[in-house]
Amino acid sequence: MKILANDGISQSGIDALEAAGHQVYLVHVAQEQLVNYINEHQIDVLLVRSATKVRKDLIDQCPSLKIIGRGGVGMDNIDVEYARSKDIIVINTPAASSASVAELAFAHLFGAVRFLHHANRDMPLEGDSKFKELKKSYSRGVELRGKTLGLIGYGRIAQEMAKLAIGIGMKVVVTRKSGQEIPPITLNFFDGQQLTFTLSNLSMDELLKESDYISLHVPAQTKPILGKEEFDKMKDGVGIINTARGGIVDENALVEALETEKVSFAALDVFENEPSPSIKILMNNKISLSPHIGGSTVEAQDRIGSELAEQIIALDSQFQS
Repeated sequence: MKILANDGISQSGIDALEAAGHQVYLVHVAQEQLVNYINEHQIDVLLVRSATKVRKDLIDQCPSLKIIGRGGVGMDNIDVEYARSKDIIVINTPAASSASVAELAFAHLFGAVRFLHHANRDMPLEGDSKFKELKKSYSRGVELRGKTLGLIGYGRIAQEMAKLAIGIGMKVVVTRKSGQEIPPITLNFFDGQQLTFTLSNLSMDELLKESDYISLHVPAQTKPILGKEEFDKMKDGVGIINTARGGIVDENALVEALETEKVSFAALDVFENEPSPSIKILMNNKISLSPHIGGSTVEAQDRIGSELAEQIIALDSQFQS
């Protein structure tokens, strides 16, 4: 099959696909030129991440497509059900980047509670002349041990967050859709030992009131999950982390909550207006920022490429049988 990896794929994925006799195109085609490229080269498989959109019009205009693959978890940039109604198989790699996203969320959390996103800016500018002043300014950080982390949503990434939090001594509380149970969490240690923990499923209101820090782990929504009403119910000085999807936090309400100090800090890897986040978010010094890189580690990209390759090779075998 002819495979277009429009947003890239790891070398391990390329090697596996080529070893199985497939042709991999490693070019990034602009969105407006994608239909022509797919048709000109008779592409069978289109692989994307979050940058490329695969909507109904593209699906209708590209009859050669057999498989659409999303390297990662969320598939809101693909019209999945429509594609499947046209007998196109849609695949993704939900587990490959979970640990990477959770680690980034905690990197933001660790940095925010110790003011590292400020100190890393100020030290190069004033570290030689105002060292003592900076030391005093940033000497009121807090420890995460003993604090409560609230998880909104409880998929694979949230479960990895829970493991990290438990490992450093935090209490973890979860809110999940009604009727869905919270599976136990098992921590695997380097020496082969295991410990299993059971977490409670709180209501949203209970989680908002109890949590010192709140991390979101839900797919794209039609309206924000956290807005002014939700911020008003939180503890004073709460921290907010969003590495899930832009738009699930009302950014206007967030800025207002930061200004009133209801929220002490926010950490955002995703934004309402990607790839052009609002200036009021980018310039707010109470927000720790990263450019949607949650799943972008060397290890995760390698796993994503390998998992996509395995699925494509298996599907091709089914086509041939």
